[in-house]
Amino acid sequence: MVASSGPVVDHRRLADAFGDEVTLLVEASRGLAPETPVPTCPGWTVGDTVRHVGSIYRVAQAWLIDGERPREWQRGPAAGQSDESYVRQGYADLREILDFHDPDGPAASWWPQDRTYGFWYRRMTHDTTVHRVDVEGAGGATWSGVAADTALDGVDEALMLWFGHRLSRLGLRGTHAGEVGVCTGGHGWLVSAGPDETAVHRCPEPEARDARAVVSGEPEAVYLWLWGRNRPGGVDVAGDDDAAGQLWALMRLATR
Repeated sequence: MVASSGPVVDHRRLADAFGDEVTLLVEASRGLAPETPVPTCPGWTVGDTVRHVGSIYRVAQAWLIDGERPREWQRGPAAGQSDESYVRQGYADLREILDFHDPDGPAASWWPQDRTYGFWYRRMTHDTTVHRVDVEGAGGATWSGVAADTALDGVDEALMLWFGHRLSRLGLRGTHAGEVGVCTGGHGWLVSAGPDETAVHRCPEPEARDARAVVSGEPEAVYLWLWGRNRPGGVDVAGDDDAAGQLWALMRLATR
């Protein structure tokens, strides 16, 4: 169950962040052998990760052009095309479509709560950000970080879209009833999971802090914790450790 939808920050800010993240991803991949393992994506290499990002840009294009879930798209670089060119061309083509439309305008998407062009700005921004973090980690580069407003929106998307929607689509539930408040950047979310249902809603931060378990920290830290990319100790966990652990495990299942 999901209560409310839409981004926490302005779509124009997400559009800017999207472009910045593409640049950071490409720069992080340069100088790394394509076969370099990516520890945060077990079984993937840098090349796999970069090509995945280029592929999802084409999936988004197909959704917007055809108005339905695509079955076919260009899943890898054309003959003689580099991975970098594959990503940059996919981004350019997708931005041409997105920039032509109002973010609030109706568009096909896989989330019934948000069927607008803005959904794709948001989804592509966060997918690119998470995988940019993956590639930077694979190369041992100085981490570029995530802007606080982008990360705050990413916390909301991770909880509302992936936990609140994706889990139920996968038929996944918690093994025991547990309630977790997530607090960051002055915002709050109340998340519950159990054998019967999973549910999440936005709430005032004080309400979230009354939950049996509370996960809190800077927006960047909470964002990456929800995606399984954070370093140990990046967030504060108070109260019911089992409930917080269940939230983290369910998020990993939802976003794999």
